[in-house]
Amino acid sequence: MYLSWLTGLGAGMVLLHFLQKLLFPYFWDDFWYLVKVVHCGIRMKLYSRKGKLVTVLDKFLSHAKKQPRKPFIIYEGDTYTYEDVDKRSSRVAHVFLNHSELKRGDTVALLMSNEPDFVHVWFGLAKLGCVVAFLNSNIRANSLLHSLRSCEPRAVVVGADLLETIEEILPSLPEDISVWGMKDSVPRGVISLKEKLSTASDKPVPRSHHVATNFKSSYLYIFTSGTTGLPKAAVITQLQALKGSFGLWAFGCTTDDIIYITLPLYHSSGSLLGIGGCIELGATCVLKKKFSASQFWNDCKKYNVTVFQYIGELCRYLCKQPKKEGENDHQVRLAVGNGIRSDVWREFLDRFGNIKMCELYGATEGNICFMNHTGKIGAVGRTNFFYKVTFFAFDLIKYDFQKDEPIRNEQGWCSHVKKGEPGLLISQKHTEKKLLCDVFKKGDVYFNTGDLMVQDKENFLYFGTVLETLSGLKWKGENVATTEVADVLGMLDFIQESNVYGVSVPECEGKTGMASIILKPNKSLDLGKVYQQVVTFLPVYACPRFLRIQEKMETTGTFKPKKLQLVQEGFSPLKISDPLYFMDNLKKSYVPLTKELYDQIMLGEIKL
Repeated sequence: MYLSWLTGLGAGMVLLHFLQKLLFPYFWDDFWYLVKVVHCGIRMKLYSRKGKLVTVLDKFLSHAKKQPRKPFIIYEGDTYTYEDVDKRSSRVAHVFLNHSELKRGDTVALLMSNEPDFVHVWFGLAKLGCVVAFLNSNIRANSLLHSLRSCEPRAVVVGADLLETIEEILPSLPEDISVWGMKDSVPRGVISLKEKLSTASDKPVPRSHHVATNFKSSYLYIFTSGTTGLPKAAVITQLQALKGSFGLWAFGCTTDDIIYITLPLYHSSGSLLGIGGCIELGATCVLKKKFSASQFWNDCKKYNVTVFQYIGELCRYLCKQPKKEGENDHQVRLAVGNGIRSDVWREFLDRFGNIKMCELYGATEGNICFMNHTGKIGAVGRTNFFYKVTFFAFDLIKYDFQKDEPIRNEQGWCSHVKKGEPGLLISQKHTEKKLLCDVFKKGDVYFNTGDLMVQDKENFLYFGTVLETLSGLKWKGENVATTEVADVLGMLDFIQESNVYGVSVPECEGKTGMASIILKPNKSLDLGKVYQQVVTFLPVYACPRFLRIQEKMETTGTFKPKKLQLVQEGFSPLKISDPLYFMDNLKKSYVPLTKELYDQIMLGEIKL
């Protein structure tokens, strides 16, 4: 009797396991992921109830006491322990305490490439309770001035290799902004921070300077270049920074991992997820000044890297490298990032070994996040009923690609898309910008992410492909605001109107910029001036590679320039009768796009 009961129980368990695998194949993946999310929430509540808000900086200081000798940053062969970074950042804090009028709550802008001093200055200013604004190190001239003016800093700290960039705009900076350079010899009007650091104290800064009283208080400004206008400063609160630091842990990283960061620290991925994630784990990061496809795997082997951060373009570059013997002889087990195409994903795994690719999605300005915790190829994340109701309320709504706006019915409401159909991602929890009002009922407000997504029948989420080319574009891993490019072109006295959009180029990730231009009456096109205008006022990745000269601009019923047909026509001189031009950096001008030149671009003989 007992034996038959055990046999029946065993058979029942096997059947249940079979049914679970058949009907709910991702049940346990979802279950353990939700347990981690709930665990994070409980930890946050415990911090609040104790009346002691523990920030990312507090966690770093705790590690500096508990494991002072453990390597925190490895950079170009040099090792910086947790204690080293603590002391160096304290020196930064003492310099500003003794030689400036900075006070708690003031904003300080940071213009620096990836290097240990980026972290030292960031943490040193955080120890004073200052809000640090990360400036994109690629921008210059008008965009850089706009970024500085918009965050209203009391000071700006500049890396040694970017002093020429700041020197160009020094006369235009407000008089009350002090400029500090990380170099002994600095231009007139700049204070040498490096010189003062050599004699500064490294004693701990009293916690009273930076203690957080509210998780909603500002911690950082991170500039985003979305779909409209010049770069915008997204406010990162202490809470958002803390949540971002949990990302690596949520994907399974541990304190023993060595994390390779080649992404720029001025982006939230490099700073919040990368540096913040290392601090949450008490782990070590290998920091690279700039990504190098040829050195990537050598670095991974040299420093025993186990986890790296990526964007899709990074993985594609690695796949395009010449194959080498032993290139999958490494210790990398996880990669965390976003934007990798399915075909590149498969090729990457086939070539470089069994690395779990952990895709995620997060809008810097919003508070919605998806994580592909199962490793499903192509998906940016996964959702389910509990996730949507408990954590991140979102919807996918129907979108009119011709009009470049959400579709509304006769009553004025938006509509949900069916599973498998592309829709605009919106989040019920919102910020003050990018809002959609009266979406499903009167008075409701949603955050417009500007991203097109598809949810399949298994509740995996995938990026759409059309919206990026209409409202904005992504090139070289950077978001490009098409209206900003159009505004820069519109400053030329012979251009009446311009319409900027993204076009696909073979073997290139993302979309490169193309501008359709209408000339003013009785004015002629000066291709050399167009070239000088874009390279002067735009970062390299935002400069339109192609120009199209049209006689008139087609617009929608709401007077927006039509883009879909232009996107579909691309830049082929075989399909387009309008004059076409290509950006030639050697000639420092735009040149006619001939069939021969077009063929060279399509074959990859000319690199963009």
